[in-house]
Amino acid sequence: MRDMDKFFEEDFWGGMDFTPAVDVYQDKDNVIVEMPLAGVDPEKVDISIENDVLTVSGRTEERNEVKREDYYRKEVREGSFSRSVILPMSVKADLAEAQSVKGMLKIVIPKADSAKPKKISIKIK
Repeated sequence: MRDMDKFFEEDFWGGMDFTPAVDVYQDKDNVIVEMPLAGVDPEKVDISIENDVLTVSGRTEERNEVKREDYYRKEVREGSFSRSVILPMSVKADLAEAQSVKGMLKIVIPKADSAKPKKISIKIK
């Protein structure tokens, strides 16, 4: 019964918004964000960072024309997306870099100096 309910709740003919998955991790100097965007033209993706919140948005469109009434089920996503992620620490937004390789968007954002660990030496008396 759940499958039937889901069937009628979905936008069966496509054109729906979707939310891509996101991975956020860090290395010594950077916060790294990865998001699978297979089938999305990187030219149609907008990336912004404001107040240590990363927002990635864009749109994917159907590539070939097929009469919609010919579909029995359409699971290839088509539509717009927007995903905001609160970054785990302060970053240098103006130095962020993004690249898309084989459908995976990777954003590397340098940590702010205040977010990097500081070594404190112990004075012995």
